[in-house]
Amino acid sequence: MEDTGIRLTANDRFKLASTNWTRIGLLAAVCLHLGLVVLVQPFEAADMGSVVKEIETINLPPEVDIPDPPEAIRRPATPRVSSVDISDEVTIERTTFDEAPPGQLPPPPQGGSAVDRPSFIPYDTAPVMLNPEEVQQVLQREYPRTLRSAQIEGRVELWLYVSEQGVVENFEVRTSSGNALLDEAAGRVAPAMRFTPAQSRDKVTAVWVRLWVAFQVT
Repeated sequence: MEDTGIRLTANDRFKLASTNWTRIGLLAAVCLHLGLVVLVQPFEAADMGSVVKEIETINLPPEVDIPDPPEAIRRPATPRVSSVDISDEVTIERTTFDEAPPGQLPPPPQGGSAVDRPSFIPYDTAPVMLNPEEVQQVLQREYPRTLRSAQIEGRVELWLYVSEQGVVENFEVRTSSGNALLDEAAGRVAPAMRFTPAQSRDKVTAVWVRLWVAFQVT
């Protein structure tokens, strides 16, 4: 080798040597990979199989023609029942077979009418007093003065025969107060009473009813 007079340093000699070794390593790697491809069998994908799900057909039911709903039935009007407030001192009790058995009522005289003596007359709608304030005034007026001054009180139960016109046509003392003067005063109060007539099966009828008349010192 001709001596050019240029000295290579150790670093330069290392670079030259490493370049040669890099080329040799790269060539060896390429040859190794080619050998692996030739010698080793290629990869194959495993057969995982396939699942086929059958689709079932469902027969739909035939269409049903639903008719329109019927027209709403008009609700009947609610009946209105008029009421009249009655004083606590003048009360009317409904007469029924349980409260007044026919055996406890005196029989009407032979050839007489229902107005003569108390008797049970069935009804659906009881009479209602129309003039309680007026009756109260009559009751205070007929209250015997001597008994009022002595603060003697009492209650009298009357049988009242209320006609088809709502008028008291007859009366009897059912339960005495124990004082004859109060019993007589209650009898004088009865004719002042006015009622709505009783009804039986939507028909106006005359009836006997029971009513308490109370004499109290106020």
